[in-house]
Amino acid sequence: MDMMKMMKQAASMKKEMKKKQKMLAKKVVEFSGGNGDVTVKMSCDIKPQSLSISPELIQTGNVKKIEAAVLDAFKGALKEAQDEAAREMQSLTAGMDLPF
Repeated sequence: MDMMKMMKQAASMKKEMKKKQKMLAKKVVEFSGGNGDVTVKMSCDIKPQSLSISPELIQTGNVKKIEAAVLDAFKGALKEAQDEAAREMQSLTAGMDLPF
């Protein structure tokens, strides 16, 4: 592969990456934890957007249960956002003739 072609591919990939990053910032995933009592929404650029806790869970007064449900929902939303971002970024290099 000649150097000029590689440079053009790199420039094209950089431009596409910026487009994907903007798209990922707008795309939001949602995950519910604690039997659906807690829901976290997170954009695919890994920024939390919202947190909902059911009044029923709060009324239990069980701090450990609430904390576990919030953590579960946050981890789930984070994983979904990361997985979506990875899928989108993988599509950037699909079909490219990279030397490595």
